[in-house]
Amino acid sequence: MKENTQHYCGIGGQAVLEGVMMKNGDRYAVAVRRENGEIVTSFDEYRGVWPDSPLRKIPFCRGFLVLLDSLILGLKVTDYSAEFYDEEEADAEGEKKSSDSFLNAAVMVAAVALSVGIFIVLPYFLASLLSGLIGNENLLVLLEGILRIVIFILYIVGITAMRDIRRLFQYHGAEHKCINCIESGLPLTVENARKSSRLHKRCGSSFTLFVMLVSMVLFFFIRVDSHVLRVVLRILLIPVISGISYEIIRLSGRSSNPLVQLIAKPGLWMQYLTTREPDDSMLEVGIASVNAIFDWKAYQEKEFPA
Repeated sequence: MKENTQHYCGIGGQAVLEGVMMKNGDRYAVAVRRENGEIVTSFDEYRGVWPDSPLRKIPFCRGFLVLLDSLILGLKVTDYSAEFYDEEEADAEGEKKSSDSFLNAAVMVAAVALSVGIFIVLPYFLASLLSGLIGNENLLVLLEGILRIVIFILYIVGITAMRDIRRLFQYHGAEHKCINCIESGLPLTVENARKSSRLHKRCGSSFTLFVMLVSMVLFFFIRVDSHVLRVVLRILLIPVISGISYEIIRLSGRSSNPLVQLIAKPGLWMQYLTTREPDDSMLEVGIASVNAIFDWKAYQEKEFPA
């Protein structure tokens, strides 16, 4: 292994309802534990939005496409996992097939709109209320950024009160533990995964935090008088912000440079809120998902020669 680099297996994933999705290139697998205890694993392919676009190879441009891919695929696999716990699913199977695409698109649009309202518009509005007390524009932008982070943390803490979300965060931890186990050179077993960290540098939680930090810097350069135009410009900057944040996450997941690791620390701290320690049954699901999509033994033979 070269200096200032670290082991990178190339797979990633997310937690779903009572399960874990793992993605390797264009292929992905979803493992879900059914109510009877059986682990069901399915396979599929997702090439992403504009898969052949040259933008996917351009730093600071590819990040926004990756974000769109995560939203679309995330919604798809979450919807799939929810089917196992919908008692009416079997009876409505015929109707559901024809309405899925429209419903999923509507849900994604609504989710994005809600996120923009809560995490972009609301912090700006709250900071603007104090503009009479704080005359310095730079301090207002800083306050807006702090409020954005506080609102996000309160949101995470709030939804953690829900039992299903707590279990989702446990499966999130299982996903991270499985990947960390592989990248540490340990055989992927429940025992080894249990000992691995539930924090990972390439996590979406870290990405979200960096989006907020990067936006705080970029918003310093928005200098217009209209409140409406300020909000519009903040929304239009989302592709730029996500592009920069993606490059930071990508670098932190592949480099052992001390400065890079220091930059990655806040994202890891955030994961103490968005992950929980999984039980062994959850680790089994994560392992099943990895085994379905990735030859970790071949990877370790190459990266960790005896």
